[in-house]
Amino acid sequence: MKNLELKFKNVDGKIVTLSLEEPIEPIDPAEVNQVMEDIIAADAFTSKGGGLVEKYSAQITERYVQQIELT
Repeated sequence: MKNLELKFKNVDGKIVTLSLEEPIEPIDPAEVNQVMEDIIAADAFTSKGGGLVEKYSAQITERYVQQIELT
């Protein structure tokens, strides 16, 4: 499963991560940048340390899970 992780700094300077499952690929870096700016401008999310005030990073993560048969 792939996730798009958008990381922001909040008012307290701590990192807050918004994770979106199964992003549409290929990822457009300019669009991700714009969406992150829009989230900050709209004050759309808050955290324990206050609102989101700065973009920190964005990344795609992928997790592979293999079940093990138990007897």
